[in-house]
Amino acid sequence: MRAFFRVFDPMNDNQLLRYSRHILLDEIGIDGQQRLLAAHVLVIGAGGLGSPVAMYLGTAGVGTLTIVDDDKVELTNLQRQIAHSMASLGRAKVDSAAATVHAINPEVQVIALRERADVVRLNELVAAADLVIDCCDSFATRQAVNAACVRHARPLVSGAAIGFDGQVSVYVTNLRGDRQADHPCYACIFPPDATFEEARCATMGVFAPLVGIIGSVQAAEALKLLAGVGDSLGGRLQMLDARRMEWTEIRLARNPDCPVCAAPRR
Repeated sequence: MRAFFRVFDPMNDNQLLRYSRHILLDEIGIDGQQRLLAAHVLVIGAGGLGSPVAMYLGTAGVGTLTIVDDDKVELTNLQRQIAHSMASLGRAKVDSAAATVHAINPEVQVIALRERADVVRLNELVAAADLVIDCCDSFATRQAVNAACVRHARPLVSGAAIGFDGQVSVYVTNLRGDRQADHPCYACIFPPDATFEEARCATMGVFAPLVGIIGSVQAAEALKLLAGVGDSLGGRLQMLDARRMEWTEIRLARNPDCPVCAAPRR
């Protein structure tokens, strides 16, 4: 990713203190924290998953967050969308989330975009970011985000949660910008032409802590990728049954006939 090749500015005393618990970790250290400070992450959605994602990336010092969502805060959101409060009712979710991140860490640049990004817009936004986190609840949007990530060789951290069930995976690229040969893209696993009834929180309900768990895993995977730490969930799908608090892992294979990642990039 591009963040690894930037010339980093030295951290000031306040930053050294703020991020000291990261810096103390051998796997992150000064270099890893500087990568986070230099990174630009695109977050699609500022609801149940996007809330913990934005907050944890902000606390960790990711330099620039672009948050995209076209919705406003409603009372029913407050059961699980922890970036928002009673004071945010009626406010754009992206503005509420930006205010929450700034209250925790005013050094983070938050670009709040109240819009539903279409294919053309997603191409622009993904190209400008180092990494993308999909926190939306629309299958069509997930497909468009994935296609843009494949086109621009950006790592995609994807999560979903409904009822008591959650899932999370990473569709990762390597440092040269080429997708690892054995790793699938989102469309390899969930074909764009698949037909199913889309489940939404408004009709199905969602266990409040579930989005926090899945969103926290998404944030962790993003920070690991940006800092160059450990192994990602690339090629693996983690599924959580919160009724039993039981995780199940499925190994994911690339589809050589995938209509998205097998096609030549344009």
